[in-house]
Amino acid sequence: MKSPVLIILHPSSFIPHPFSWSMDDQITKVTSVILEAEHLRKDFGGLIAVEDVSLRARAGSLHSIIGPNGAGKTTLFNLLSGVLKPTAGRVIFRGRDITPLPPHRIAHLGIGRSFQITNVFPNLTVLENVRLAAQAMGRDSLNLFAPAAHFHQYVEHAMRVVEQVGLHGKADLLASVLPHGDKRKLELGILLASDPQVLLLDEPTAGMASEQVPQLMALIADIRKQGNKTILLVEHNMDVVMNVSDAITVMHYGKVLAEGTPAQIAANEQVQKAYLGELYR
Repeated sequence: MKSPVLIILHPSSFIPHPFSWSMDDQITKVTSVILEAEHLRKDFGGLIAVEDVSLRARAGSLHSIIGPNGAGKTTLFNLLSGVLKPTAGRVIFRGRDITPLPPHRIAHLGIGRSFQITNVFPNLTVLENVRLAAQAMGRDSLNLFAPAAHFHQYVEHAMRVVEQVGLHGKADLLASVLPHGDKRKLELGILLASDPQVLLLDEPTAGMASEQVPQLMALIADIRKQGNKTILLVEHNMDVVMNVSDAITVMHYGKVLAEGTPAQIAANEQVQKAYLGELYR
């Protein structure tokens, strides 16, 4: 089992990080529910990967989902994004039941998804990766034979996204030559190019060196602070989770073990026993 990364903190006094946001941000966040899971269940033969999972993500918030490996976190993301269809239960986006929709329709509605394994086009440049993502959501998604000048609006949008994720000096580099941390930034840029309302980020810091993590999380924090994105985050780094989350859902053996604010989760004895260990006692 992959061990969570912990930092010794008292639940009521988290250390401020350069990528954490202020209490004012917490108070002024939008409170309407944008994405909801209702009693989701997913069976794989005799294995129940997700069992009776319900959660509500509020618009403009960052909602983290934590738990040990095998808890069902990635399966839950697959259900929310349409990659898998639930055995039972529903997924509601902005009041609409999207459970039967295929992944590409869900993406067009405004739910973007990243994966644990870096997923980019290695033989295209950074800018081309992001431009194609923008084009895929536009009217020209199937226009394969138009001259390059026809796509200038997508190129301009892609360049803004490349700058936003801190890769402006590497726009013309092939994705294959980027270090792992920059590939993670590019993957986030590809996601942002489609301008989703909800971002499902599945372990965005996986495989990154510890010194690279604050920079990527600062970027995610900046996206959240803009107020027009909702972020669901799967992450094993508890230092990150406790400092950036508005709400946390803890999964264990496919079920929801607890849900609450970072302070409430850190103080929860069931969560300490199942996942966090003794360091938060």
